[in-house]
Amino acid sequence: MKCEKGHMLLYAVTDRAWTGRQSLYEQVESALRGGVTCLQLREKALDEAAFFKEAAEIGSLCRQYGVPFLVNDNLPVAIASGADGVHIGQSDLGVREARALLGSGKILGVSAQTVEQARRAVQEGADYLGVGAVFPTATKTDASPVPLPTLQAICQAVEVPVVAIGGIGRENLLSLSGSGVQGVALVSAIFGARDITSACRELRALAEQMAGNTPSERN
Repeated sequence: MKCEKGHMLLYAVTDRAWTGRQSLYEQVESALRGGVTCLQLREKALDEAAFFKEAAEIGSLCRQYGVPFLVNDNLPVAIASGADGVHIGQSDLGVREARALLGSGKILGVSAQTVEQARRAVQEGADYLGVGAVFPTATKTDASPVPLPTLQAICQAVEVPVVAIGGIGRENLLSLSGSGVQGVALVSAIFGARDITSACRELRALAEQMAGNTPSERN
């Protein structure tokens, strides 16, 4: 699957810390019904067999909705489960190596926090960049902040889609208008919501408004 700019608009990243009333599968389906445009499965504690089984099931669900399905960090699980791609960080497998193993027909996302990291990732094969944390976040407490001017500079420096991540919710999403990002990646704002489908519908509308704005419209 080719990475399209529209895929990045409302990008959901799973976190099973929010499961309870619903299983992760049910939460994902609720998010898909609400209009998420991309889904990343993030698991840090499952063993490989359980991770593969979950990836295969949720990947199949995403295909029913026509939404790209990506796996966080784990390239073997991404390939074996038939995922549309993988997202890796700066401390994971190298971008060039990941692209070689993944092939040209899959989506490769890379985390970046500086213009230098962003340019290098794109040169080595990244299809899109995840940049953050743009706001303080409890989901990933070790994430260093990325100031708005740096986010803007990254967007200006690369031609691939840029997704903002970290501490984004309905109360601050529109403050990213004019930054140049093509979308937002959300964790707790989606999976911590009592009504995930309704939350996603509201967030989708805000993301569309944000992406349609320009710096002149914001000021």
